[in-house]
Amino acid sequence: MAERRSGAAEASARLSEWADAHLGLLRGLSAGMAVAGALVLARSVRMTTKFTSALDIPVEFVKKNVKLRGELHRVTEEGLAVEHVPISIPFFTSIQRKWQSKGLLLVRLAGVELAPSGVAWLQQELKPKQVMWFQLLGREDMTLECLVLVNKGRFLSVCLNEEILRRGLGRTARIEGLHHHSRLYWKLHKKLLQAEFKALKKKKGIWKEESYSETIRDRLSNSRFVQTLRQFVVWLRSSI
Repeated sequence: MAERRSGAAEASARLSEWADAHLGLLRGLSAGMAVAGALVLARSVRMTTKFTSALDIPVEFVKKNVKLRGELHRVTEEGLAVEHVPISIPFFTSIQRKWQSKGLLLVRLAGVELAPSGVAWLQQELKPKQVMWFQLLGREDMTLECLVLVNKGRFLSVCLNEEILRRGLGRTARIEGLHHHSRLYWKLHKKLLQAEFKALKKKKGIWKEESYSETIRDRLSNSRFVQTLRQFVVWLRSSI
């Protein structure tokens, strides 16, 4: 018994000596853990913050094309009025709700020029409080340029940007907020053009009364379209 006590005392003494010898290291580790904890806390606060204005969203969120969740309130000619629904963490969320302000985000379908029939279709198909995800592509004043996704069934989701064009309820437009020479820009623009071409080929929506040749002629006479096409050719040559 005495030997066990002696061994325990010796081990305790050695541990104390090691701690005294490495006091600086232990303090450094403690400081590092405190900094790491502060960073995790700051990140958690940002991810759980409810954004009530486009200007409240951090610049890095837009640059990294972060996806945010929201609930639809109404559809207008300017875009979708969406209430941001942040990630819910019991401790942080209960505290933040006490001081968070109220407000809606104006979300516009990036790369799409909505026809009046497109606005009417959205008003009919989308329901108030419907949950949607919007991926940030750009920000112009108080408006967010986004790809908007809504659930269709339990496992499927639909991109409203593509769906509008696929139904012939709008035209492709320049994607504001993305650099025209970036791969992401042309990847998304290609998908939108493909969706528009399907509607044009089947003469859906706004393409019902226009023949294919008339459409091509009108598009070539559009200076913005020609400029975009030239930019695509330049980007294609530089990437080969």
